[in-house]
Amino acid sequence: MGITLTKKRYLLWTTLFAVVVSLGIWGIYAAFFPEYYFAWYPAIPVFFYLFSWYYIYMFDLYRKRASKKLLSVYMGMKFVKMAVSVLLLFLYIWFVGEQKTAFILTFFVFYLLTLLNESVFFSLFERNLKKKLEKRNG
Repeated sequence: MGITLTKKRYLLWTTLFAVVVSLGIWGIYAAFFPEYYFAWYPAIPVFFYLFSWYYIYMFDLYRKRASKKLLSVYMGMKFVKMAVSVLLLFLYIWFVGEQKTAFILTFFVFYLLTLLNESVFFSLFERNLKKKLEKRNG
């Protein structure tokens, strides 16, 4: 499976977003709340970044095979992300337990910011798709 223009744009957008947000939140911890920093912090941005790769590959796969069902795919991926996130939170609390509150709050912030990032990207994608269809149909 090749890399389409949509994948390239999404992965570039998401990579820049992940770096900026990760460094920003790390900077906030380092400058204002060093006592709440936890060793597992890097796992949070890595989780969301890897999930973004999975997300765009699944989206692109279904965009080609069942383009009429993209909204269902989008909502299904949101559910999968939520379920895996809840599982990850429970596993962290159960097995690691270090700075539980800081981990949960940081995870929640990343979850909301990546949700915003994905929503903005795919709303722009849909808008551009509609423009292309309007041009094609005259």
